[in-house]
Amino acid sequence: MAIFLGLDSSTQGLKAELINTEAGKIICSCGVNFGNDLPEYQCPSGFLENSDPLIRHADPLVWAAALDLLFERLAAAGAPLAQVAGISGSGQQHGSVYLNESFSAVLAGLETEKTLAEQLQPTRSRNTSPIWMDRATSAACAELNGRFGNRIQLDTGSPATERFTGPQIRKFAEDEPDKYQNTAHIHLVSSFMASLLCGANAPIDYGDGAGMNLLNLKTLRWDEEIVEFTASGLPAKLPPAVPSDTIAGRISPYFGKYGFKPEVPVVVWSGDNPSSLIGMGAAKPGVAVISLGTSDTFFAAMNEFKTDPEGFGHVFGNPAGGFMSLICFTNGSLAREKVKTECGLSWDEFDAAAAAAAPGSEGNLMLPYFAVESTPLILRPGIKLSGSPEFCSGKAAAPVKVRVLLEAQALTMKLHSNWIGEKFERIRITGGASDCSAFRQILADVFQSPVERISVSDSAGLGAALRAANAVENIPFEELFEKFSATTAITPPVAENAPGYETALRKYAELEKS
Repeated sequence: MAIFLGLDSSTQGLKAELINTEAGKIICSCGVNFGNDLPEYQCPSGFLENSDPLIRHADPLVWAAALDLLFERLAAAGAPLAQVAGISGSGQQHGSVYLNESFSAVLAGLETEKTLAEQLQPTRSRNTSPIWMDRATSAACAELNGRFGNRIQLDTGSPATERFTGPQIRKFAEDEPDKYQNTAHIHLVSSFMASLLCGANAPIDYGDGAGMNLLNLKTLRWDEEIVEFTASGLPAKLPPAVPSDTIAGRISPYFGKYGFKPEVPVVVWSGDNPSSLIGMGAAKPGVAVISLGTSDTFFAAMNEFKTDPEGFGHVFGNPAGGFMSLICFTNGSLAREKVKTECGLSWDEFDAAAAAAAPGSEGNLMLPYFAVESTPLILRPGIKLSGSPEFCSGKAAAPVKVRVLLEAQALTMKLHSNWIGEKFERIRITGGASDCSAFRQILADVFQSPVERISVSDSAGLGAALRAANAVENIPFEELFEKFSATTAITPPVAENAPGYETALRKYAELEKS
């Protein structure tokens, strides 16, 4: 059997997808939830509590502890780890880990009788890791944008962005210069986890590296001028940037205690969004992906390298080659959960309520900024309503409230993806809210494109496993997509609803500008 392992280190947990490429089957799935399974790290929602809503850090040791626990569970479940022919992974994008000079030596000499977390504890030069939800870097972004102007977006794919790694590093170097000087290695979550598996410092792939404001996407090298301005001495602290099919190394002997054979290739990890692009079978232009998770993301492979004139959209590396666009909407599942709770509904009732209301919800609109928002950038949360007096006073019936929220989420995706300049032949959808049939219909109608589902919910973990198979055994992605990413259901658009949503889109854009 050709067995490959894909790991997904997401905001709230670590998951595994074990696949058999010959049979075209996922043979084992397993997961660890940071809050439920590792409460001692005090990251119940994937981050440490902080009174400042702009600060979102995690303890990086929780990711190491989760790796041990996940492999323990896989071994206990009888997963064929001894037959694994290759491993890769996906990491939540933009999170960064800061390590001192001892990190390399500790990795090289990992002791099997100790846990990863206890051995890595003294290697941190900074105890916490800012993650993608952190937005405490406005001053650093202003300095970067002020120094480089539009070039930082034109060359790195994004303007200096609060949650991106470059501004995070700059803030750390300015606020805690002694700790920064004591930092020998700065990893992304993806390269940190790959380093643990390899027992040596792993490189950063182009897909995840593009989410740092440091990688020049025209040269696919760290931009020397931007990197040095970000923080003095930073070039020496960054791993090399490499293609996404690079073999980062061989598995550390430490993991032999779980049943892995020596010399298993570890393919360089990528970010969760690039990995999901692969897992969803959307590596070529013409297919967009909507991932409905903690945040909602809209991404697609690109025909050509181009950037968003408004600066909200981003460009990352496509693990299959070339580039991908991505727009992040922070108020995803959080907003849906808020409205569901407010209306006193179960998720099944939430879906039924959305289906019960008419398309367009009688002209009512909502800006659903329950939390700080990425697209457009909103650092002060707040809800804005427009429409009938009953709706604006909060007295509308539950079906209207639910429908207006879901339509707002679909309309903002449509509005802020127009810069990509493509009519998508189809949209593939993943994540928890993809179970909501009413939401799938709303998305199909707003975009006037068929919305497809695939059978696997963890597209990032699957994408990592497919990337491992492609890199280690040269199995073409097209062949892998046919086996693992086939469509299971299609929601066609209703043409009669198109004019109404075109009008709603214009009104939504006006409301957003206000």
